[in-house]
Amino acid sequence: MATNGPNLECRMYEARYPEVDQAVMIQVKSMADSGAYVSLLEYNNIEGMILFSELSRRRIRSISSLIKVGRIEPVMVLRVDKEKGYIDLSKRRVSEEDIQGCEERFNKSKLVHSIMRHVAETMSVDLEDLYIHVGWPLYKKYGHAFEAFKVMVNDPNSVLDTLTREITEAGPDGQEVKKVVPAISEEVKDALVKNIRRRMTPQPLKIRADIEMKCFQFDGVLHIKEAMRKAEAVGNDDCPVKMKLVAAPAYVLTTQTLDKEQGITVLTKAIQACTEEIERQKGKLTVKEPPRAVSEREDKLLAEHMAKLGQQNEDVSGDEDSEDEEDTGMGEIDLENSGMAITE
Repeated sequence: MATNGPNLECRMYEARYPEVDQAVMIQVKSMADSGAYVSLLEYNNIEGMILFSELSRRRIRSISSLIKVGRIEPVMVLRVDKEKGYIDLSKRRVSEEDIQGCEERFNKSKLVHSIMRHVAETMSVDLEDLYIHVGWPLYKKYGHAFEAFKVMVNDPNSVLDTLTREITEAGPDGQEVKKVVPAISEEVKDALVKNIRRRMTPQPLKIRADIEMKCFQFDGVLHIKEAMRKAEAVGNDDCPVKMKLVAAPAYVLTTQTLDKEQGITVLTKAIQACTEEIERQKGKLTVKEPPRAVSEREDKLLAEHMAKLGQQNEDVSGDEDSEDEEDTGMGEIDLENSGMAITE
């Protein structure tokens, strides 16, 4: 006989409905004659409505340019009828400041909700029960559960050991006794901490700068290598600097760090050290792209480009060897006995 699994549907916050004059994140579900029906994403997708008169302060020429099915955006709560479940919303009354605050809160809440839902699913517990005993108490104590989760990355016990709940047990005399126990079991706690660390541990950023460097003096290659060493010497344990040749005269400097500003500062100093050394040897350095954070895709494209150039160099070297072999082969021909005419 099949058993029902845990309930994985739940709002993000303890309040079942938003407050009037609160900005909320919605997704447009369908269009009607008088307005658009939407889902309130932070409140377990309960339904709300935006009247067309609340779309814009200006005269509306095209509804489709202002609202589209599937679009996710912040709107303002105008009215909440908790008995009938009606929620009236406005797009035209939400300010830029409201939008920014709503988007920031929603992005944090969405990450918290994703972690909580995954733990509830894998540990077979009800999501709402997990929110009641962990999520919502952390919202109250820290302002947002996201802030509590950040602390838990390095010190989970300081956060979770303060959370408890009451249970009722039968005492020795058969009477019911209330007992205070940890809010969640050790197994659920371990799963929660593991997921938080996996999703919220900061990942190092890759900072890169692109330069061109030339030196036409005697032993120019050695001078360039020394300038590269000077650049790499600027790095430290938190921001190690590496400098590589792409294809003369193009070079890249890279570092990895958790602090973007620190990484940019270190690479800027590395370029300065490299410039001073190469100019001392009558060389020249030109910055083509200043230090900036690069994506994994950009980093991958650079690696592929360097690999392609390396392969091309190997191919050229192979062709040169073949030509040398053909040339030396001609020297073994006996011209006198080959039948070729020799004119003096």
